[in-house]
Amino acid sequence: MELFLVMLPLLLYYIIFSLFRLGYQKRDQCCYMIGYECYKASDDQILDPRSSAKVIQRNKNLGVEEYKFMLKTMVSSGIGEGTYGPKSIIDGKEESPTIVDEISEMDDIIFGTLDKLFAKTGVSPSEIDIVVSAVSLLSPAPSLTARVMNRYKMREDTKTFNLSGMGCSASVVAVDLVNQLFQTYKNSLAIVISTESMGPNWYSGKDKSMMLSNILFRIGGCSMLLTNNRKWKNKALLELTCSVRTHIGSHEEAYKSCFQIEDDLGKKGFRLNKDLPKAGARALNINLRILVPKVMPFSVMLRYYISHYGNKIMGRSIPKGAGPGLDLKAGIDHFCVHPGGRAIIDEVGQSLALSDYDLEPARMALYRFGNTSSGGLWYVLGYMEAKKRLKKGDTILMISLGAGFKCNNCVWKVMRDLDDKNVWQDCIDHYPPKDLSQHFL
Repeated sequence: MELFLVMLPLLLYYIIFSLFRLGYQKRDQCCYMIGYECYKASDDQILDPRSSAKVIQRNKNLGVEEYKFMLKTMVSSGIGEGTYGPKSIIDGKEESPTIVDEISEMDDIIFGTLDKLFAKTGVSPSEIDIVVSAVSLLSPAPSLTARVMNRYKMREDTKTFNLSGMGCSASVVAVDLVNQLFQTYKNSLAIVISTESMGPNWYSGKDKSMMLSNILFRIGGCSMLLTNNRKWKNKALLELTCSVRTHIGSHEEAYKSCFQIEDDLGKKGFRLNKDLPKAGARALNINLRILVPKVMPFSVMLRYYISHYGNKIMGRSIPKGAGPGLDLKAGIDHFCVHPGGRAIIDEVGQSLALSDYDLEPARMALYRFGNTSSGGLWYVLGYMEAKKRLKKGDTILMISLGAGFKCNNCVWKVMRDLDDKNVWQDCIDHYPPKDLSQHFL
C-alpha cells in the first residue's frame, strides 16, 4: 500500500507528461498549401472535336461502327471544344512516339508550372526540402524528380520521391505522403508535381472499352508548394485538416476495372470496363465511413446514427450511399470532385446528394480541360477560386478515384478569401455556359 502511494505521484506525472507531449505534437503537426499552378497548353495544341475526328480517322484499324462509336461518345462525354492534346498526337506520332516526345511533354508541364509557382510565391528552388512527382505512366531514368533537381540546381540533401501507377488519385496520395513526411522533417518546404504522360499512351486499336481513354483524357497538370512551417501560416491558401486513403485492390473486379493491357492486335491502352462505376462507388463509400466522422459536427453524426440504426432495428430499408440521411454540407462547404467523366461526376453527386451548384466546378473543369488525370482536382479548385467561392474558414472535400482501385480523399480549410482567376483567367466570366452541347454533333 505504501509502495502504491509512493508510485502514485510518479504515475500521475507520467500521464500528465504524456498527454502534454501528445498535445504538443498534435499542435505542431500542420500542412499548409502556399500556392499551386495549373498548366495551360498553347493554342496550337487545342484538340477540338473536328481535330479529334481527324486523329481518329488516322487510325486504320477502325471500321465504320468503331468510328461512329468514337464520335458519338465524344459528343456526349461532357468535354468541350477547347481542350488540349499532346504535341505528339497533334503532329500525328501516336503510332510511334519517341523518348524525346515523352520527356518534352513532361518538361513543358512540370517546368512551365514550377517556373510560375516559384515566381508567384517568391520561394527559391534552393529552399525546397522535399520533391514528390506523381506521374503514373512514365518512369524514365534519370527520374522526373532528378530532372527537376538538375533544372533548378537544388540542394544535395533534398528528399525526392517518384510515384507511378497511382492513376487519377495520385495527387492526393502525394499530398498525403508529404503530410506524413512533415511529421519527421520539421519546418520544411515541399513541391508536389501532379500530371500524366498522355502522348505515349494514346490507344490506336479498336477495342471500344479501351477507346474511351482517348475521348476522356487530355493534357494538363499542376505543381503545388506545401509547408509545415507555421511562419508561413499568414501566407497560406489552405490548411490540410484530414486525409483518408482507401484501397480495394484485393477485390478482383475492382482491381481489373481500370487496367493497362494489350488488345488482340497488340495495341497498348487502358481498358475501362463495366465494373468501374461499381468499384468507384464501393471505394468511395468505404472511404467516407472513415473520413466523415472526422469532419462532421457531433450532433449531426449522432442524429445520423440514431436514424441509421433505428431503421435497422425496425426493419426499414436503409438508404444507400453517404448522402441520404446525412447532411454532408453541415461539415463541408465545397466539394472538389475528380472530373474523370460525366458519368463519374453524376454518380458521385447522386451518392452524396450534391446539388448542381456543388458539381458545377467539376463539370466545368471537365468541359474546359477534359480529364487531366491526377491534375484534374486542381483545375476544379481553380474554378472555385476564380468564381470567388472560397472564403476564409470554408472547408473543401477533395474526392479522387484511381486505378488499383483506390479512393483517396482529403479535407482542406481555407485560410483567407481567395479570388485568383489563375488558369481560368481568359474564360471564367463566360462560365458556366448556357449550352454545354458540342456543335460538332
